[in-house]
Amino acid sequence: MFLPNISFIFLSGVVYSFSTTAKARFKARVFAITPYFCHMLEDKNQEKTTLESLGEFGLIDHLTKDFPINHESTIKGIGDDAAVLDFKDKKTIVTTDLLVEGVHFDLSYMPLKHLGYKAVMVNLSDIYAMNAKATQITVSIAVSNRFPLEALEELYEGIALAAKVHKVDVVGGDTTSSRTGMLISITALGEAVSEEIVYRSGAKPNDLLVVTGDLGGAYMGFQVLEREKEVFKVNPNSQPDLEPYSYIVERQLKPEARQDIVALLKSLDVHPTSMIDISDGLSSEILHLCKNSNVGCNLYEDKIPLDPTVISSCEEFKLDSTLVALSGGEDYELLFTIDQKEFPKIKGNPNLTVVGHTTDMNEGAFLISRNNSKIPLTAQGWNSFAKA
Repeated sequence: MFLPNISFIFLSGVVYSFSTTAKARFKARVFAITPYFCHMLEDKNQEKTTLESLGEFGLIDHLTKDFPINHESTIKGIGDDAAVLDFKDKKTIVTTDLLVEGVHFDLSYMPLKHLGYKAVMVNLSDIYAMNAKATQITVSIAVSNRFPLEALEELYEGIALAAKVHKVDVVGGDTTSSRTGMLISITALGEAVSEEIVYRSGAKPNDLLVVTGDLGGAYMGFQVLEREKEVFKVNPNSQPDLEPYSYIVERQLKPEARQDIVALLKSLDVHPTSMIDISDGLSSEILHLCKNSNVGCNLYEDKIPLDPTVISSCEEFKLDSTLVALSGGEDYELLFTIDQKEFPKIKGNPNLTVVGHTTDMNEGAFLISRNNSKIPLTAQGWNSFAKA
């Protein structure tokens, strides 16, 4: 049977309860999605196309037939034994992520179109963290026989939209069967002039620590969805009112990689000395930068950017908002360092917040609390190998 969990039906609340305010924040990026699983619950007699009926190559042809080529660097995309790319005098940036059902995503509240979009964002975020331009992706999936063709079409609609929004070419991938649900592996490629690439290792003592956007929203969206999932198990007739949480739910289900920041820094003539994307929590990422750059840091608690919805939901769930920002993860914002001389260039910019500064390595890494106490920073971010 294709439907793994009847709790898919509560997702109709996610689709239709996004507030006008939340939509405005992602204007021109937000898309409304009715999960395929909800349609199936509404019409159990709807015909489904089995993957077996298409075969592997028929499935690949069907899912990839409409992907356009946008970049001159793509000489040959899908349709041969391998893609052919030519980046000429630029450096090639490559990153890969693997997403596993039950570990990285829960299909009881993650619509497949959102999942496809998010899977691409996870990878593009790494490209942007190198101060590079994303150009191509490959997409590989493994699925069990509970997924019909129509479900994969939903997944690839999200992938296609992400590729369109971020102007990347889908140039290859693979499909195979799975006995354990769904797995998605995406490889992203990008290009950059050698001298513009930013590594984790370039920070110097007394550089400023800067973050984009706000933090903690994705984790609190996850908390809301997990709570409503449990409520639904007890009362399948309940439909949650997610409108008060629309911003943080969207931060969890459909994050947006910060392509705009690469362009913004260039327009401001700002030169990051180091950079990393915030996927596992602010504390983990700061410690990565410190380790790779051989520096310490002071992070100021009162400077960490938090959306009002994050603050209110933390109060509701009795969670510390600072800890959520430090350890929650999946925000896919960027953390970078700049020389203090460049501060006037970013001062007052609504996209950027200075949250601290680097120090000599022997001074250590600390959170400076609101009462001016120094608390050692520890990496408590998400760990896929942690025991449930």
